[in-house]
Amino acid sequence: MSDTTEYIEVTDDQDRPLVIMPTNEAGRQRLRRRVVLVALYDSRGRLCLQRRSPHKLIHPGCWDLSATGHVRAGESRDEAALRELSEELAVTGVRLRHIATLAASQATANTHVTLFEASGYRGLPIPCTDEVTEVTFTDADELQGLITHFPDLLTPALLWAAQHGHLFPSVTRSDTMS
Repeated sequence: MSDTTEYIEVTDDQDRPLVIMPTNEAGRQRLRRRVVLVALYDSRGRLCLQRRSPHKLIHPGCWDLSATGHVRAGESRDEAALRELSEELAVTGVRLRHIATLAASQATANTHVTLFEASGYRGLPIPCTDEVTEVTFTDADELQGLITHFPDLLTPALLWAAQHGHLFPSVTRSDTMS
């Protein structure tokens, strides 16, 4: 019999670890914890979006960044980002670049957020059917169309990253805020 419970570090407001507990319990209590977001780009500079499974508790069926998830206890943020890419999209062998960090707050559901980029991927992501129903690659104009016309189909994390100019830096911030 295997235990599939994942454990994370609950943190204080300065992102210092306090205690280790099951991920689902920390989330249920809305305790501070760490999450990673990964924006994966293909060799043409298009962003990979994943559609979350309709069975997910949070934002089911919404389009999200390429890979997202909690940082496990004892795991670095880089390790978590690479693990999430592998688990959710079967993507390996990429290099990460840190893009942004956002402190835990009510707006982030009490999570310390770290956004990474992985560029120039030449393979074909294979969605993990437990978590992801499909993937697509999008350019800046297509993403802006989704934000403008269908924001309710996008996760808050995807909207935040796009609206703050983290996904397509050549597009000005004011262009993505409309």
